[in-house]
Amino acid sequence: MELDLFFTLGIVLIFATGVAIIIRFFKQPPILSYILAGLVIGPSGLALIEDIEVINTLSLLGIAFMLFIVGLELDFRKLRQVGKAAVIAGIAQIAATTFLGYLLALWLGFNHIVSLYVSLALAFSSTLIVVKILSDKKEIETLHGRLMIGILLVQDFVAILALALLATVGSSFQIYPIFIALVKGAVLFSLTALLIWLAPYLFSRIAKSQELLFLSSVSWLFIMIFLADFLDYSIAIGAFLAGISLAASPFHIEIVAKVRSLRDFFATIFFVSLGMQIVLGAALGYIWITVLFILLVMVIDPLSVMIPLSLMGYDKKISFLSSIGISQLSEFSLILIAQGFLLGVISQEVVSVVMVVTAITIAFTTYLMQYQETVYRVCKPYLGFLDLLRFRKEEYVSKKADRYDVVLAGHNRIGYSIRRKLKNLDMKVLVVDYNPEIIEKIRDKQTFTLYGDIGDEEVLDAIDFKHAKMVVSTVPSIYDSLLLLEKVKDANKKAVIMLTANSIEDALELYKAGADYVILPHFLGGEYASGLLERFTGKASSVLPYKLQHIKELVLRKEIGHEHPLHS
Repeated sequence: MELDLFFTLGIVLIFATGVAIIIRFFKQPPILSYILAGLVIGPSGLALIEDIEVINTLSLLGIAFMLFIVGLELDFRKLRQVGKAAVIAGIAQIAATTFLGYLLALWLGFNHIVSLYVSLALAFSSTLIVVKILSDKKEIETLHGRLMIGILLVQDFVAILALALLATVGSSFQIYPIFIALVKGAVLFSLTALLIWLAPYLFSRIAKSQELLFLSSVSWLFIMIFLADFLDYSIAIGAFLAGISLAASPFHIEIVAKVRSLRDFFATIFFVSLGMQIVLGAALGYIWITVLFILLVMVIDPLSVMIPLSLMGYDKKISFLSSIGISQLSEFSLILIAQGFLLGVISQEVVSVVMVVTAITIAFTTYLMQYQETVYRVCKPYLGFLDLLRFRKEEYVSKKADRYDVVLAGHNRIGYSIRRKLKNLDMKVLVVDYNPEIIEKIRDKQTFTLYGDIGDEEVLDAIDFKHAKMVVSTVPSIYDSLLLLEKVKDANKKAVIMLTANSIEDALELYKAGADYVILPHFLGGEYASGLLERFTGKASSVLPYKLQHIKELVLRKEIGHEHPLHS
């Protein structure tokens, strides 16, 4: 009996939920579970749903809502904040992977247009997955976290342009269609710019009604989709521009909150539908092609990020940590391949290959980022060539002091506060950090600097711990902290050693190893707030001096670029 829409949706959601629960125990991202659920219920699995036309139609809504929210949440200020390092590394990575992927696809027998689709799909990495892992590990505001997110933002911007161009030129590279596409694109982007200006005025009239705000934002999405379709652009482009046009509105956060549930619902259907399109027989028939594409993504993507970052002065650890999150395919890759399939440019066999590559690289990346310190130590002996590329490294080492009272490893938010207090106490400080921008900014009469990774034995050997009264590290890596602790204890048993940990287990291990005090950043706020309660009398006047001081401090932190760790 042919299943109707009601039962079809029911099967999709039940299996997607069940597989997601199982996958969660293995700490894999939900996207992977949805693809696997589609594989199970699709033609290659139990064949519970053989006619997937209805699901494909609903999956288009998934694409629309996903890109609508991407546009709503895209903050162009972040592209300016991450600096040229992320932009250059991002462009270099896209160019390298696309070029080599295109040559590889041609060599494997694909035609030019399929090779272009495949190579671009291999070039994009998942912002959604990487940000989730970085957030879970509390590493969004680390140097490698910020570089990684910057690179991913560059990728997202290029992915949107690729979607727009490829959807318009179809299966040919003739000059006239491309010219017409660019003209229509200019018209569409001009209209979007006009709507960006109009949106705040229009939505201010209806924002008082939460129900009307929700309906109006969804209607706005479909209006932009219809406009894009009229100009021969894809649903994806119309949805993304709809989000962009509302991003400047003061109500965009409320809109995101209201539309996110719809996004999650239809996005689940989209990824399940992609899983249904995997033909295992075809994927197995293309097994060597699949393996070569996986190797390209897992090797070329990280290398093409590490090399430009090293050339710009970052040490091999930061270059490595900034690159491992790039070694997987993106939701944009899946949308791009789905678009090519719907246009009739890409065969189901190619879709199956890309789906398998996506699933495997996502799984690998999750484990690589989870155990990045261990992975780095395994790979470190083979990364010496990155030191040879870092020709700017010497300019970040300041003139050595005869003596310094305190060695401070890591000049992040906590390190900034510590150095400021030490300066007030008129103590000389040696700051060790692997962010070249920080090293250049903080030098003064009381502050000496050393550019390098505190987890590198060569850097530790360059530090004179014998005369230091105190050693403070704000680096949360347990491996780096234990190495630093060992070096300091060997050189100076009288020095007070303060270290940082991200978990209670790590803190207890550091105390057991001999640390004098361990900072747990996520507990500091509660301890400080509870201390303030003793000073408040229950009257607003008693709180006012602390409030004004806090506002002053926040303004200063904002000016120097500090953000809360949960800010993404």
